[in-house]
Amino acid sequence: MDEKKDLHIGLKAELEEIVSKKNIASTLASGGLDVYATPAMITLMERASFTAVRDYLPEGCSTVGTLVNIKHNSASPLGAKIIAQALLKEIDGRRLVFSVRAFNGDDLIGEGLHERFIINNEKFMAKIGLNKNPAE
Repeated sequence: MDEKKDLHIGLKAELEEIVSKKNIASTLASGGLDVYATPAMITLMERASFTAVRDYLPEGCSTVGTLVNIKHNSASPLGAKIIAQALLKEIDGRRLVFSVRAFNGDDLIGEGLHERFIINNEKFMAKIGLNKNPAE
């Protein structure tokens, strides 16, 4: 049986996506232009943060996003390749703080902090009423 590695500061991940009709401001109703949407950039940053730590979590646990403090510095057109990077910079009990950045080529288009909390999947779903047996 593989042992889980210890969660530690410095874990990182990088994800990418292409700006397309599905992730532009006009499609997501976050603006009227055909440019990379801020919510899409934040989602990519959150995914990178989760990816950085998922293999280090205890069995039956995951993380949920609880805070974003992000600046979207410049627009990116259709066809651009966006790269999001996440770096775990703080662990405070179950609270994880990530430094996140997004790039279009060499241009920094967004940056900030993202916070996630480690949760027990079963307890979390039960707390919000989604762990009930449909037959009940």
